[in-house]
Amino acid sequence: MSTIAKPNHIGRKISRIRELKDMKQEALAQALGTSQQTISAIENSENIDEEKLIEVAKALGVSVEAIKNFTEEGMINYFANFYDNSSNSGAIHANQCTFNPLDKLVESYEDNKKLYERLVQAEKDKVEFLEQLLKGK
Repeated sequence: MSTIAKPNHIGRKISRIRELKDMKQEALAQALGTSQQTISAIENSENIDEEKLIEVAKALGVSVEAIKNFTEEGMINYFANFYDNSSNSGAIHANQCTFNPLDKLVESYEDNKKLYERLVQAEKDKVEFLEQLLKGK
């Protein structure tokens, strides 16, 4: 049995987006006019027909592309770069978004990927440095 997660599991992506929006399966089910069990089945499905995906995207308030292109890495990078503007008087605060963050994530995927790679390299460099310090003792 393989432990590698399938990168294009649409149901899992729907589940993560729903969770990030702090929405319960029951709330999504109500928005779609279906049952919680149906939502559970959708979230456990690797593939979903396009019509159902459009309905789910609309209920979640995101685009179909945002669901299809969603990645955990991208989301981590997005929030890692999401600055707190509370010290800027007159600035738009994080809780007053005038755009859909998931759509912005899809737009800036390549930039996020490069940033992620730089962050991983920085962590590797830190580990190497610490290992050298330990060997010197």
